[in-house]
Parts: sequence; C-alpha cells; structure tokens
Amino acid sequence: MNEMDLNKTDEDRELEEILKGLKTVIRIIGCGGGGSNTITRIMEEGIVGADLIAANTDAPHLLITKAQRKILLGKRTTRGLGAGAQPQVGEQAAREAEETIRSLLQGSHIVFITCGLGGGTGTGSAPVVARIAKELGALTIAVCTLPFS
Repeated sequence: MNEMDLNKTDEDRELEEILKGLKTVIRIIGCGGGGSNTITRIMEEGIVGADLIAANTDAPHLLITKAQRKILLGKRTTRGLGAGAQPQVGEQAAREAEETIRSLLQGSHIVFITCGLGGGTGTGSAPVVARIAKELGALTIAVCTLPFS
C-alpha cells in the first residue's frame, strides 16, 4: 500500500468500489449518408468506448457502412432507395423505424447523433432520433455538418 491508500477512509474505499461498477453507456448514431460515413470513419480509426449505430434509408450505402449495428429506415416508405433529398421522407422513415431505434438506444446514458443537413435522411431523421433518446432519459448531443453550398 502507498501512503495515499493509508489515508483513505472506509467511506472512500466504499465509494471507489461503487465507482468501479459504474459504466457509462455511450451510443453514437449516424443518420443518413453523412452520419453513416462518420460512423464508418470512427470504426476505421479504431475508437472504442461507444456503441456505433448507422441509420439510413439508402440500403446500398448502408451495406458498405462499417458499424456495429445498422438500421434500414423506412423499409416500406423508401424500400431502401433513399429519401431523395426530402427531409419529410427521412422523418417519416425514422418514424416507421421508431421501435427499432428505441430498442437500440434503450439503456443509453449519452447519445451522440451525427448527420449531414444537406440531404433528406439525416435532416429528417435526426430530430426523431433525438426525441427518442431524450424520452429514454439520455443526455442527447447532435453533431451536424452543413453542406458547402
């Protein structure tokens, strides 16, 4: 034992034991093509400590996306063909997948949402995902990119 350990009270030791058992559950969900690309990049960099989820209406893009979990948004609405740069289609697609999104975010302490705001899926689905995460009690943070023009 070092000198610091000798100065600890029983209460300090008890608190340390409690803290050892705590684990903050962090999930990062990429919405749309831009958000899914961010998830792929995080995977490629080997960053650990968060569950990585990609959510997209574009099935071919989702297929090549690297993520621990994937959600095809709007199976009925878009049939995997994308949102056509229409945010209302992205929103409807996310609403259609709400149960799946809720299930994957359940138990999260912190949810980061990443998306681009230049197309339909990210722009439309990110607010739906944010609402769900907030309803589940997670600290909800969005990181969004804007198009160049």
